Amino acid sequence: MLSDSELAVAAAEAGASVARERYGKPFARFEKLAMDFATDVDLAAEKAVTAVLRVARPTDGIEGEELGTVGTESADRTWLVDPICGTLNFAAQTPLLAVNVALCTDDHVAVAASADPLADEVFWTDGRHAYVRRAGADEQLTPSPSSRLVDVNLDPPFPNGDRFRAVRMLADSAFVDRFRPRVVSTSLAVAWVAAGRRAAYVTDGHMRGSVHFSSGIALCEAAGCIVTGLRGEAVHTGVGGLVVAADEETHSALITIIDQQFTT
Repeated sequence: MLSDSELAVAAAEAGASVARERYGKPFARFEKLAMDFATDVDLAAEKAVTAVLRVARPTDGIEGEELGTVGTESADRTWLVDPICGTLNFAAQTPLLAVNVALCTDDHVAVAASADPLADEVFWTDGRHAYVRRAGADEQLTPSPSSRLVDVNLDPPFPNGDRFRAVRMLADSAFVDRFRPRVVSTSLAVAWVAAGRRAAYVTDGHMRGSVHFSSGIALCEAAGCIVTGLRGEAVHTGVGGLVVAADEETHSALITIIDQQFTT
């Protein structure tokens, strides 16, 4: 029987296979909210992920972004599924997207996987260490601030919009002097912090139980990144949001920049 971590990888790979096969091909679009939509590929990818999980763990709950709850809502074990994080990128044939699968047990993410369908990579964690799998081989992830690239999520929602907007942070001279911004518009960039491809990632929003961010947070924590909310508090507390950094120095610099917005 597959371990939970191997199951997370297998499920993410199943969704990634669908996204990879359909990338650049016609799709049906389903409107959700203003400037937000899903596609039939999102639905197909989520069904593929769910099918793998249901066969291997039939009593576990599943919470998917598009299809909602599968199985019992009171399950002690719940899989969080984001079938295509970066749907707008997918639709515009911008090759930046992720398939996220995370297992929550007792409000804790035990294992997780984030698959990049187009690079054919899977970032995964068993809860102790974090790895990237390429062509069947695993390499342990090592965070690094050396790129000085900070990925910033500029998409809503903005729970702290009256006090903090990431787009304003980019104009701060302290940020400009030290970092260079990137906007990938997919939580794949959170996994890239764990992998040393980004120095940090910043977003507003509510992280608890998030199908978008739970996998990336688990990967970064297992890799040894600094993971907090926007005010430097423990993630899921305080004002919320997320600051993930490769090291303490980078994290401290970003928190100082963010604090300037909250105090003005």
